[in-house]
Amino acid sequence: MNALRDKLFKLRAELQELAAMGDESAAVVELDQTKVGRLSRMDAMQAQAMALASEQRREQTLRRIDAALKRIEDDEYGCCLQCDELINPKRLEFDPTVTLCIECASKAEET
Repeated sequence: MNALRDKLFKLRAELQELAAMGDESAAVVELDQTKVGRLSRMDAMQAQAMALASEQRREQTLRRIDAALKRIEDDEYGCCLQCDELINPKRLEFDPTVTLCIECASKAEET
């Protein structure tokens, strides 16, 4: 359990570092054609959109990490939120933020 907690803390720190570095890419693109050409602006706008999408994925992952840490704190970690069965430890090692056992995850994907 401590190894998974440490893994979650490490992952959270890495994501927070990436977020700090990615702030410049998400900055507002200047529309002044006298300073930047049209193609350069389009490239900047595409980079901005990609940076915003990455930021949203990071934030979602950070929420999942925080939820997993809360479940560890509440001694509910490792139990499927759907059926209350234990989640396979190898599944948790692969992704310590998972909330469903493989069976419930498969059922959820089918719907």
